[in-house]
Parts: sequence; structure tokens; C-alpha cells
Amino acid sequence: MPIKRYHKNPILTRDDVPYPVSTVHNAGVVKHDGRYIMIFRSHKKNGRSILGKAESDDGFHFTADSEPFMVPATEGIFREYEEYGVEDPRITFLDGEYLITYSAYSRHGVRIGLAKTRDFKTVERFSLITEADYRNVVIFPGKFNGLYARLDRPHSEISPWAIWISYSPDLRYWGESKLIMTPEKYHWDEMKIGPGAPPIRTNRGWLNIYHGVFPTMDGCVYRLGAALHDLEDPSKIIAIGDEWILQPEDPWEITGYVHNVVFTCGAVPEDDGSIKLYWGAADSVMCVGTAMIEDLVDHCLNNPRKG
Repeated sequence: MPIKRYHKNPILTRDDVPYPVSTVHNAGVVKHDGRYIMIFRSHKKNGRSILGKAESDDGFHFTADSEPFMVPATEGIFREYEEYGVEDPRITFLDGEYLITYSAYSRHGVRIGLAKTRDFKTVERFSLITEADYRNVVIFPGKFNGLYARLDRPHSEISPWAIWISYSPDLRYWGESKLIMTPEKYHWDEMKIGPGAPPIRTNRGWLNIYHGVFPTMDGCVYRLGAALHDLEDPSKIIAIGDEWILQPEDPWEITGYVHNVVFTCGAVPEDDGSIKLYWGAADSVMCVGTAMIEDLVDHCLNNPRKG
């Protein structure tokens, strides 16, 4: 497999967080001013989720802040739609600022919130950019014909748990939506798929590391796969790797809050052509692995899914 696990996983657990939480998982990660910034999800001991922040010099050894980074809003429209928690952040750097998409849970279902920051010291909630029920929104780190683009995963009984693309002139209003990728019957991702880390630009296309779910008699298994999108028209899928690139294997990936899960919200491309890929393991701890970007592109092109 193209992903090489870090030998000292997991890299962040609840014991590393200086305030009471039950889990650390599903984190967005970027490099800011030469340091790695991780925005991670945690369950509080009442079961609801908040977002914390940790920093690292090398992308492997992280130190968590003494206070949470984002908790459910207490005023305005965000209060109503975040009352049950904020979850699963993704971070995209674009136009001089970091865009953080996150799942906002409430009695009305799950929507996607968009927040902005320039320094990870202050954060501004910008807009709720979907209705219910949506998860897994990632924004491309580039524009297309002057428009922002995102991948998302609405829940639909007609086309369940598939990946769509949408566009926006201002990050607030989104449209021109199109279904672009669906689960494959009796493949490792046959039950549902969703965007993982924000897409990474390569010279052969946009690399999309996504998650796929397979139902078994012992519950669902979450794995990671890769797809390649056209550089000029990201709604066009060039190839989807037929096989997964990462599956639950280590003890902390197989057993935890949710068994048999590897779930990514962030990957950091490096100057040497590698990436650091971060994933939540069993919805309990954070892990990291490395891969060469070209190997992941080759994975898509050399053994593509048929049809």
C-alpha cells in the first residue's frame, strides 16, 4: 500500500488534551508559518463534540492548546444549528486566509458551517453553507473560472451517500451542483463514500483522498481510497483507484469508540513531493502516515476502477 504508517502512532489521544474529553479524532491539518496546525474533534463527556487545536514543529509530535478552539455557538443563527456539537473540520488555504468547514449538528439535522481565520488565534464564523443533511464538505484550494468549488456528500435515499460538486462566487451562495462519484456495488466502498482531505493539486490532476464504507455482519468498515479529478474541470473524474489505500489494521484502528475506522480530514503536501496524511482511528485517537504524491496518482491511473 502507498501509505506508510508512522511507527509511533497514535500521535494524539485524549490523554494529551489538558481539558476533559473522551476522544481525539477526525482532524484537519495545515502548515501555517512553518508549523503544523491540527484542528481536531473531541467528544465531551456529555457525548457532544467540540474542536480543539494542537501544534507541531515536525508534523508528528503535537501539543494541544489549554482551551478548545471552537465550541457550539451561544448566539445568533449558529446557536440554533450547532446546539448538538461541531465536528470533522477540513481546512483550505485560499486568498490569504484559512477556510474551515465543519459539521454543525442540531435537532434539525447536520449542516455545514464555514469559518475563517488568518492566524488560528481568532476565528470568525462566516456562514452556514448547506441545508440539512450534509457532511464532508471540502473546498478546493483554487478557483475555476472565477468560482470557488467544493466537494460534498448530501444524504439522499435516491442517490445515497455519493460525492457531489458545487460552485460559488463568494463562498456563501452555492449552486451548479452535480453528482460526480458514486459508491460501487460490492466494492470496498459500496455503502457510502465522502470527501476526506481537501484536494491536492498535482501536475496530472487534483488528488482526492476519500473515505468509503463497506457493511459487514460485524458492522461497517471505513477505509480510504483515492481519485483523480481534471485540473481545469474538477467535476470530471479522470480515474478512481480500484483498491483502497488504507484500512483499519492497528489495534487502535480496529477497536475504539467506533470500531474499524480510518477517517481522514487532512493531508499536508510537502516540498519533497510527499504528503503527511492524518486520520482518526476508531473515532478515538489521531494517527499519521506518509506517502509520495506521485505514488497515489499512479494508484489511480495504473489500476483504475472500470466504468
